[in-house]
Amino acid sequence: MASKLKLRGKHLQKIGYPQSSVIGLAINICQKEYKRLSTNEVLDILKKVAESPKDFLDDRILSPIARGLISHYKKIESEKEIPISEAHKAFPIFGQEGIEEGALNQMYTAMRLPVAVAGALMPDAHQGYGLPIGGVLAVENAVIPYGVGMDIGCRMALSIFDLPPEKLDSDKIKFKNLLGENSRFNQDVFDAPMDDEVLARPEFKEISVVKRLKHKAATQIGSSGSGNHFVEFGIVEMTDPKNELNLPLGKYVALLTHSGSRGLGANIAQYYTKVAIDQCRLPKTAKHLAWLDLNSQEGQEYWLAMNLAGDYASACHNHIHLRMAKSLGINPLAKVENHHNFAWKEKLSDGREVIVHRKGATPAGKDVLGVIPGSMTAPGFIVRGRGNFDSLNSASHGAGRTMSRTKAKQSITKGVMKNVLLESGVELIGGDLDEAPMAYKDIEKVMAYQHELVEVLGKFYPKIVRMAD
Repeated sequence: MASKLKLRGKHLQKIGYPQSSVIGLAINICQKEYKRLSTNEVLDILKKVAESPKDFLDDRILSPIARGLISHYKKIESEKEIPISEAHKAFPIFGQEGIEEGALNQMYTAMRLPVAVAGALMPDAHQGYGLPIGGVLAVENAVIPYGVGMDIGCRMALSIFDLPPEKLDSDKIKFKNLLGENSRFNQDVFDAPMDDEVLARPEFKEISVVKRLKHKAATQIGSSGSGNHFVEFGIVEMTDPKNELNLPLGKYVALLTHSGSRGLGANIAQYYTKVAIDQCRLPKTAKHLAWLDLNSQEGQEYWLAMNLAGDYASACHNHIHLRMAKSLGINPLAKVENHHNFAWKEKLSDGREVIVHRKGATPAGKDVLGVIPGSMTAPGFIVRGRGNFDSLNSASHGAGRTMSRTKAKQSITKGVMKNVLLESGVELIGGDLDEAPMAYKDIEKVMAYQHELVEVLGKFYPKIVRMAD
């Protein structure tokens, strides 16, 4: 008996099927399974599938068509460009006169996103990718991988020792050797890195992109990156008699470190930034601000991976400080640690829960302690947060650059940098011209701009600085 079914693509388009491969799929399935039905009877069935494909996902015959339709509509939706507002939401700028136009424009763009709720710009701000360095952005139920940054969970860690500051001069060779023995940078890693419980985390088994990074993470743990990352000895001077560290006023030898999550964080950032850009189509000017919905699988994966990278960065610092304390034969009197390049679940002053991104900005909630470094010749500051809601409980993460790395290398000579270090009484091991003190803003001005954000408990003066060669 000849088949009564005469299906054509134009028939399916008339009942709502998109012009795509799903039409051919539907015709092939129906020609095989419904050849005894009339064309109109089959079109009635297919119309119901087109109107509500989710209802047919378990149907023995029609489920491939339903899945094809859903997949097609998802693809179309993901390819739509998400509009951003013409005007940006208002946000406070701390120290605006010292902030370059590029950083301001990046923050204006971020505050035009439909998910943006609030923001703030710190006085160390300068241009970056997507969100500017020094940018703080609160969004609703989403996370922006490039709003966190490449070096996830980058942080400062300070150990203060009961040693007289004069030892840094009298035993300078000893302290330089300690830096050489107990720190590694860039691709130079320890032959026998210390183990750590962070390497046993379930994320290394459950998230595919993280799974393949475990060996790299185990190899690099306890080491620091390149660029502005450092391990340095210096002098802490406590100036607040009511400090939470319970340290008497005076001067102490201290170890300060700055680095992040190494290859683990960088690879997580690269992978999920690409996923976000593929899924969240924004205008070209906002491309690197693509977000992941926290209700999505990819959003949840990134959130877990980001927190893992942050804890890994903390472990790296802990290893450096443990090695150094063991070599010194003395435990620290006090420690302070704070991080940036991260996203936190926090509440606004009106009680709304948001995701606060701090890219090159650090938490400064009420009574939260932190360290804000200057440059290799300028002091850093031990601070207590004031809990300023205007800044989204944030402060700067450092002095901030006044020159790009390229410009610094082009305009600063080794002779000039050597003289500046000599005049400041600072010994530099490694480093390059892109990290010269002149490439950074005046930290004293930056701190003055954020007087309402943090209180100063003490200062850290660098003396022997080690950076990547």
